[in-house]
Amino acid sequence: MPRDAPPAPSHQRADGRAELRLVAHSGGTRIAHLHQSAPLRILFPDSDPDEPKQAALVNVAGGLAGGDAIAIAIDLAARARVTATTPAAEKIYRSLGPETRIASTLTLAEDSTCEWLPQETILFNGARLARRMDISLAASSRLLAVEMLVLGRAARGEGFTTGALQDRWRIRRDGRLLWADAIRLTDPGAAASPFVLAGAGAIATLLLAMPDAEARRDQARALAGGQAGILAPGLLIARWMGEAGAVRRGLAAAIEALRHSALGLPPRLPRLWRT
Repeated sequence: MPRDAPPAPSHQRADGRAELRLVAHSGGTRIAHLHQSAPLRILFPDSDPDEPKQAALVNVAGGLAGGDAIAIAIDLAARARVTATTPAAEKIYRSLGPETRIASTLTLAEDSTCEWLPQETILFNGARLARRMDISLAASSRLLAVEMLVLGRAARGEGFTTGALQDRWRIRRDGRLLWADAIRLTDPGAAASPFVLAGAGAIATLLLAMPDAEARRDQARALAGGQAGILAPGLLIARWMGEAGAVRRGLAAAIEALRHSALGLPPRLPRLWRT
């Protein structure tokens, strides 16, 4: 009698979460709550004297595969300040079927300031990513947020011809929805169409939310080559599309300029972007 075929192997999947709550304290910012589970860690490198508290989001696994899921939640109390970034690009590996899921939540109370400045996310050919960003703002809070996607390993000449991408943003101020945006690619080959991504190897989004964001519209438009505008009172967006290196350089220049003119911080990238 032939034996039954063995069951397909069940691969171990990551299911990590990181939670951080910060409060203002003695002219600075301190940690009120911290929770982290593998593969996520939040490290706190020393900040330069003229910089806010630094929070480095680290994936100790080195990348994410199909079926992995991570969730990040950052909560700022009134007057707290933080720069959240990553030490390297995030890598999304080729999937055998399941999606990789990333969920990020930012909650900003009155007079708080948050910089959400992760380095780029690289989609390997065949990756399947479902990512969402939910942001809740108070009327007087300030946010500078960026996300960059690289479609394929550009240094190896790899494109993103198979796989899938779903990327969703939701932004609310005082509970009211200000902006909803999403990109969905179920046929990456269609990205070459002039009506989709026109063959761009990378896309990046920058968001500035603050009471007088309109005053930076012309500056952001110049930095983004005209792809910038006001979406709602106090909400500015800029976008880049093109070759990965050029997109990163354009985004980096905008970060430097806007964190200085809008947030009163030094016109430089976070230290982890520069090391």
